[in-house]
Amino acid sequence: MPRPVIGITCYVEPAAFTVWRMPAALLPYTYVEHVVRAGGQPVILPPAGDPAPLVERLDGLIVAGGGDVDPGRYGEPPHDQTGYIRKFRDDAEFELVGAALEAELPFLGICRGLQVLNVSLGGSLHQHLPDVVGHSGHSPAPGEFGHLPVRLTPCSRVAGVLGAGEATAAHYHHQATDRLGEGLTVSATSDDGTVEAVELSEHPFALAVQWHPEAGQEGHLFEALVAAATSGRSW
Repeated sequence: MPRPVIGITCYVEPAAFTVWRMPAALLPYTYVEHVVRAGGQPVILPPAGDPAPLVERLDGLIVAGGGDVDPGRYGEPPHDQTGYIRKFRDDAEFELVGAALEAELPFLGICRGLQVLNVSLGGSLHQHLPDVVGHSGHSPAPGEFGHLPVRLTPCSRVAGVLGAGEATAAHYHHQATDRLGEGLTVSATSDDGTVEAVELSEHPFALAVQWHPEAGQEGHLFEALVAAATSGRSW
């Protein structure tokens, strides 16, 4: 039986590898490893061409982390700390997410992926979380994860997947949900009230987390996505 095909969005950034330094489509390899361990076949989706029709060829979709969403998409001017905006990536991922939701494709959003999902459904973002919560624990330093507990909403899908009422997660985000998108429910928060997970209750499997599960050893969210992708296939 072939593995279910899981598309993963990626960055396009200047990168150094072997003797080269040039723009590259890239993704932390931990995403790939988690999908493979969960039984899926990862396929990286660069923000180029027209990726939305690929939804018909995928069994599941992960929208990965990355830079900030253009705040013009939710009607706000950019904060002076908003950065790494890649409008071509926004264009590709918003089209891709819209197609995935319409097709009821199993969906997992990670960090930026939650923000793309929320904004695509009419929500907005806090553009610089330290201004709201008064600390930088969600992104303590460049390239350094914060490790903060998140409280999981009882009976939510994410609580069912993780099998606990609380989890200590790897955080690296300076933005978070402000106004909640249409149809979404909050399924996890941090102690300071930051929205840390959302899910779309009317969808067979659509959830997103603000933290970085790919940075840890536990792969339950990836396993749940692959299981949903497997059960939803037409063999």
